[in-house]
Amino acid sequence: MITKPKGTYDLLGIDAKIYTYINHEIENFMANYNYDLIRTPIFEASELYHRSVGESSDIVTKETYDFVDRGNRCMTLRPEGTAGVVRSVVENKMYGNKNDCIKLYYNGTMYRYERPQSGRNREFTQFGVEVFNSNDPIIDAEVISLGYNLLNSLGIENVTVAINSLGDKETRHNYTEALVKYLEPHINSLCDDCQRRYKSNPLRILDCKVDKDSEILKNVPKLSDYLSKASSERFTKLKMLLANLDIDYEINDKIVRGLDYYDENVWEYVTTDDGITLGGGGRYNFLVENLGGPNLPAVGFALGIERIILNLKNKIDIDNLNNNIDVYIMSVNEEEKMQAIILAQNLRLNNVITEINSNNLSLKSQFKIADNLKAKFLVILNSDDLNKGLINVKDNATKEEIKIDESEIVDWILGNI
Repeated sequence: MITKPKGTYDLLGIDAKIYTYINHEIENFMANYNYDLIRTPIFEASELYHRSVGESSDIVTKETYDFVDRGNRCMTLRPEGTAGVVRSVVENKMYGNKNDCIKLYYNGTMYRYERPQSGRNREFTQFGVEVFNSNDPIIDAEVISLGYNLLNSLGIENVTVAINSLGDKETRHNYTEALVKYLEPHINSLCDDCQRRYKSNPLRILDCKVDKDSEILKNVPKLSDYLSKASSERFTKLKMLLANLDIDYEINDKIVRGLDYYDENVWEYVTTDDGITLGGGGRYNFLVENLGGPNLPAVGFALGIERIILNLKNKIDIDNLNNNIDVYIMSVNEEEKMQAIILAQNLRLNNVITEINSNNLSLKSQFKIADNLKAKFLVILNSDDLNKGLINVKDNATKEEIKIDESEIVDWILGNI
């Protein structure tokens, strides 16, 4: 028997129903916020992720799925969504109008070679938004609130937004110098990854999962003490905007995010009861330029769909996601089956959720299936009634039955469901 690769999974059953529910909410939110869908390739040139995510990041050094194609080109399965969107914005010159704010969203699979665990797979799905051509903190607040409100709308109300500021180039330069000086006498006491990052990207040490509870990292200098005046004012304005939008937030000066392109405001969506991170994002004002485009400010976030599904399993009313249908059409002989499929098509084309007997089942078995599907109405076809131009309909809640003229059956059902 062939089995699925480690770190992947089949989406089915109740997980598939929750996934469909999430996607429906996402589409509604994106329409209300006026964001346009973008879909980028599942694989891109490896250079894209090395230049954007960062050569020293864990994603590039440990987790990417890289391969050489038949044209001897180095390709990588996308490990995250932002880089591909930025590449598309640059390649398609979507920045033509300097006054336009470009608002995009994506929803697709990503791939990282990491240790599979609950809510974290090697193949996973991310929903994310990216906004280009606005450097105003009001857009940061809009993007943060979009993710926060979407999670609340889905039924995840135990969420807070952990925010931090990485500052501008001046801030990062000054803070990095202070951090290196502080860590110098302690670095050999930290994990191998921290020792490597100390030389390549010291800020990433703050994101260490191994030594995060060590006294050394608990007592590192505070990044907020090194913010430039401009970055401090931006962060202050963001906090004011979030408060005005009734967004539950807290400051966490350890948040640096795992991708090297972030600057200024960054954040994560964290559940308050178990501390699970559902997603996060931040501003990345230099990534477009680094990938060959103009100087175009940008901000965005991504949410992990699998983690949202896990969270919703404990909160959502599963019964409401089951296959509740409007009409079950019952038939036995060939004449009745022919009428059943014709009627089913007419109802389905009128947005009526309809099911028919497709397995030569007895009437008793069909009644059981209709009950399991919680059908609102049963259409019980029989040859005698059909010869008279009549169709028998039963209300599955009241158990009342009525005979309807065959030519009026669709309109009657539309008027009663």
